[in-house]
Amino acid sequence: MARTRAFILLALLLSMPATVSTANVITDWDEKAVDIVQPGMAFPPPTVFRTIAILHVAMFDAVNSIERRYKPYKVELSASPDTSKEAAAAAAAAAVLVKLVPDAASDVQSALTNYLATLPEGQAKAEGIKLGQEVAARILEARADDGASTADAYRPRTRPGVYVPTAITAGSQFPNVTPFALTSPSQFRPKPPPSLKSEQWARDYNEIKDLGERYSTKRTARQTEDARFWLLVGPRSTQPLPRQVAIARNMSVLDSARFMALVSVATMDAIIAVFDAKYKYEFWRPITAIRNGDIDGNPATERVATWQPIDATPMHPEYPCAHCITSSAVAAIIEAVLGTEEIPEVALTSPFAPGVTHRFTNLRVYTEEVANARIYAGFHYRFSTIAGREMGQKIGTFVVRSVMQPTQTAMSH
Repeated sequence: MARTRAFILLALLLSMPATVSTANVITDWDEKAVDIVQPGMAFPPPTVFRTIAILHVAMFDAVNSIERRYKPYKVELSASPDTSKEAAAAAAAAAVLVKLVPDAASDVQSALTNYLATLPEGQAKAEGIKLGQEVAARILEARADDGASTADAYRPRTRPGVYVPTAITAGSQFPNVTPFALTSPSQFRPKPPPSLKSEQWARDYNEIKDLGERYSTKRTARQTEDARFWLLVGPRSTQPLPRQVAIARNMSVLDSARFMALVSVATMDAIIAVFDAKYKYEFWRPITAIRNGDIDGNPATERVATWQPIDATPMHPEYPCAHCITSSAVAAIIEAVLGTEEIPEVALTSPFAPGVTHRFTNLRVYTEEVANARIYAGFHYRFSTIAGREMGQKIGTFVVRSVMQPTQTAMSH
């Protein structure tokens, strides 16, 4: 019996992968942060991307102060090489969340206490906590007046006495928010949307009129599933994919910190850039255009008085597609870091498609699904998805080449 058990144990050991994918302090606190800034199925304001970006650059600068292989994002403090990276990163993340999500402060402090209890007591831990808190304070100070807290002042277009829909728009202050890496919000602003008299406008109008209508019979079951799946917005739609990649690739704490910081900075700058373009062009959404198809001056666009998309249209101008720019910015960062668009399999879920899991092993397939889903949902024209994807690619490429670069010392090894 003992020999049989030994053979079974040996067989199990031989069948196990040589390395087991494990989470670390960076991926753990990314997951905690997303749960805190975007609880449940809420549609969060775009400022939550800012919180995630500040959290990740704080964790990166804290860890990088201990193991100086990259240029700091903003802060580099003196730290012993023996300082606990885990304590530093966790303390930095918690400090950011307490400051920016004060309603969750008690939950954050509890999570930090529980996490720190798993680390060995001693000077390394104590110095790590102090370092993380100090780095976070400096990053928060640097972003304090970046324009994100400016009150919404969007002026609805109307005439005296004439009713217009009264919901407050989202992100109207973002064209004036200081980017994390871009030189300006308009750095990669796309050309204007096509003329309403053009063949392209008529083609894309008619495509979404057919495929994006709520009860469309021309949309396949899988297209409907994709449309509903990607109703998911906010960090819950962007963070799980890179987080799973970092875990699957067994990235070190520092490399995970840099990777997730690059992703989060690119995502936030993509949000700033897309709102810059949206409020520059103020292009009409499909529900507005299709219900007014008889006034666009194009004989190939037929009005449908009762047309509706698959769900409530987001409350900001149409062009370009925000989902497309963020997913493509994330993909550009991942491809730049890994050197390939092929990724370890990731599994994504959405509260808007219960029981459904979408799996990806290729970044292009991922960004294409996200873009097409916004057409099937009735939210974006194809030209808008193309513009968004191109912007995201440019932003991700710029970010990875501009911030948190390897130091000369690291590059020489």
